Amino acid sequence: MRLLEYQGKILFEKAGLPVSAGRVTSTPEQAEAIARDIGKTVVVKAQVLVGGRGKAGGVKLADTPQEARAHAEAILGMTIKSELVESVLVTEAVDIAQEFYLSITLDRAKRKAVLIFSTEGGVDIEQVANSKPEAIARTWIDPLLGLRAFQIRGVLFQSGVDTALFKPLSKLIRQTYDAFTQFEANLVEINPLALTPDGRLLALDSKFIVDDDAVFRLPDVQGFGGEVQQDPLEQKAQDAGLQYVKLDGNIGIIGNGAGLVMSTLDVVQLAGGSPANFLDIGGGATADVMKKSLEIVLSDDQVEGLFINIFGGITRGDEVAKGLIAARDELGIHVPMVVRLTGTNESEGRALLEEAAIAPVASMENGAEQIVESVQTETS
Repeated sequence: MRLLEYQGKILFEKAGLPVSAGRVTSTPEQAEAIARDIGKTVVVKAQVLVGGRGKAGGVKLADTPQEARAHAEAILGMTIKSELVESVLVTEAVDIAQEFYLSITLDRAKRKAVLIFSTEGGVDIEQVANSKPEAIARTWIDPLLGLRAFQIRGVLFQSGVDTALFKPLSKLIRQTYDAFTQFEANLVEINPLALTPDGRLLALDSKFIVDDDAVFRLPDVQGFGGEVQQDPLEQKAQDAGLQYVKLDGNIGIIGNGAGLVMSTLDVVQLAGGSPANFLDIGGGATADVMKKSLEIVLSDDQVEGLFINIFGGITRGDEVAKGLIAARDELGIHVPMVVRLTGTNESEGRALLEEAAIAPVASMENGAEQIVESVQTETS
């Protein structure tokens, strides 16, 4: 369950993390009143679950309460990456001496949480990873031992941060880990973590994903009531009874069984590609389920290719093939599509696909290489 920025900051405060002063509102009049209460320059920030708010005009500085109201009027009701802005956070503007990146997330391959820290804050961590990978420090956390003090010091040494900041940063990293464990998160991210000219550390943004299965035992999260939001595509998939997680890549992944889908993500990455999602159609999927899955994956504008990897057990290969063909014809799929189909009714399914000019691949590895090559060719 993904939380909006202001909701994540509420949990930050409960864990002792310092955040900039501010409140959320859904009306321009209240935005003006909040700015007047803060009594200094404020930032009006669209509350949505997608990135790119600033580029889309969803983050604005306001020197006066009247300007805050005008910005709120412009931002409320706008659409950012297909998501309607229904609320804004009005928060104090902060002078920044230095920006850091800090996150704790699950590394499913290692079955551990990983602490990530960088002195290159304020930009997407993927950009830093590509242009300056040495600027990212990591350490993996044993779930039985928790985050150890020597690990925090090691990350700070590795990052090259000023040693004068070790003590306050160590405390803040510890508090971030406390938030991660206390609220049973899959991800806690602060970007930027700001150092002010007077030496304060402040979490200026939050990205918080709580494990769906833990929400029932988290009163603080339940307290958000209907305000807690999921990614729209994840909500659409959940309503259809499908397991879908949106990722940051451009190759849509559909498979049956969580283990198979995870393996498919891995082989696509090993082939040089970047998965756009995790989607598990489950066992016994019908043609209609296959079509619905494709609709959901292709609703993501980032998707530039599809890799469908199906092992037929309860799921019948001919049903999957029928769904693929119907979806291609009805949805007008124009991106490259690679299919690996094996197991129950494999020969019938392959025959249907070949008759429809969709040539299935022999193996998962071949399929990954083919879709990565096809997407790179299409985008070059």
